[in-house]
Amino acid sequence: MSEASVGIIGGSGLYHIEAMTDVSEMKVDTPYGAPSDGIVLGTLEGTRVAFLPRHGRGHRLNPSEVPYRANIYALKSLGIERIISVNAVGSLREDMEPTHIVIPGQLIDRTKARPSTFFDNGIVAHVAFAEPFCPQLRDIVHDAAIAAGATVHKGGTYVVMEGPQFSTRAESELYRSWKADIIGMTALPEAKLAREAEMCYAVVAFVTDFDCWHPDHESVTTEMVIRALLSGADTARATVQNAVKMLAVERSCSCGTALSNAIVTAASLVPPETLRNLEPIAGRYLSAQGR
Repeated sequence: MSEASVGIIGGSGLYHIEAMTDVSEMKVDTPYGAPSDGIVLGTLEGTRVAFLPRHGRGHRLNPSEVPYRANIYALKSLGIERIISVNAVGSLREDMEPTHIVIPGQLIDRTKARPSTFFDNGIVAHVAFAEPFCPQLRDIVHDAAIAAGATVHKGGTYVVMEGPQFSTRAESELYRSWKADIIGMTALPEAKLAREAEMCYAVVAFVTDFDCWHPDHESVTTEMVIRALLSGADTARATVQNAVKMLAVERSCSCGTALSNAIVTAASLVPPETLRNLEPIAGRYLSAQGR
């Protein structure tokens, strides 16, 4: 039975949403270990939602330590169909200033130490990822950010770096030469895993700094990021709340059928344990094949 339909993954500075009511917390076990923290279930704008702080309450997990597979798997197992992800990012453009919100359309993967698929250990799938964010959900969160009074940029490319260190100046200039727009540490492998799990996924990227390329601004520091996050936390919460209110529409995207032609391994060849683990993710396809 579905516990909720909308998942909210809170990034740096967003560890809870006060407007949630009928709140309870659930511990979810997954084949990939425990999620970042207990999942908070509640009602927001009349919709059942599940909130998960990506770094754990108290910010205990660095970007490379976040159990991305466990997080997405746990949300999927609760019946989540859509994920709104809040991310702190640096700007690589003059016009995307601190406190602005960006709703990116593309990703560049510069991570190197993170498992990024559910399809291993005896099974292979190749999902389409040309458009890494759900177009319907992107439109909704864009409108929600405008309604929250934010300065919003729709579109742009998000470079996801490994971290936890910030960029070198040479790296920052390289990404600008690629025409990338923002840089952060957490949208991947979340977006890839959400697509494999046939969940809609979009990012609300909150700009905290100019990375280290800007000649008129000091290089990014943790203090700078935290200061910007604190000043914009209310706007981020309002954006999420507005988006949930606007989500009372049927999914019209292709995210919910992303696996329909992606699995290339016959179910009869997949180890039983792998089949069991993938039941919430791909059970309807693997069961249809039989064994």
